[in-house]
Amino acid sequence: MTTPTYPTFVIGVSGGSGSGKSTVTREVLAAVGADRVAVLMQDDYYLHQSEPSYEVRCKVNYDHPDAFDWPLLMQHVAQLRAGQAIDMPVYDFTIHNRSNKTVVVKPAPIIVIEGLFALFDPELRKMMSLKVFVDTAADVRFIRRLQRDMAERGRSAESVIEQYLQTVRPMHKQFIEPTKRNAHVILPHGANGPAVDMITTKAVSFIRELRN
Repeated sequence: MTTPTYPTFVIGVSGGSGSGKSTVTREVLAAVGADRVAVLMQDDYYLHQSEPSYEVRCKVNYDHPDAFDWPLLMQHVAQLRAGQAIDMPVYDFTIHNRSNKTVVVKPAPIIVIEGLFALFDPELRKMMSLKVFVDTAADVRFIRRLQRDMAERGRSAESVIEQYLQTVRPMHKQFIEPTKRNAHVILPHGANGPAVDMITTKAVSFIRELRN
């Protein structure tokens, strides 16, 4: 594993789909400053599928840990911790595959890894300074997912409901919910203000220590 060349504070933000993970990330960015935070979205690390047809890709279980490119994610986290910029992949949910685009993510003292399985892999957890699980009621998560997928990913309500019942709900219970035990902090009722303030305070404190 690459040894960091300068101090980094890595925050893992996990939770079910629609739990409020992105809200936590936005609060960290707002508190610390975007130039001091490198954000890795695990959604962009779904495996690249060049061979299967679109119809086949539609049937893949994207709520299972095996749907992700773990080696690439681990490599990119290690590179950022070593002070190296990365080319983060960009996933296109409308085609269920990676796009041809990448985004340059520059190294920063604060690294946020946001995703369903951010706290799943033990090797990834070892890199984290703070592990957060956003715990939100299932009905709230479902409504948020339904609204997002229809508005942003061009999906029908029927397809979202079918996927939720077939894979999202059972995979959450089997794989995501148990990762709560790996968290330093569990945010009850989603990204509530007082709990998020505690996380941003830790990030700000780390930045202040670097300046001293």
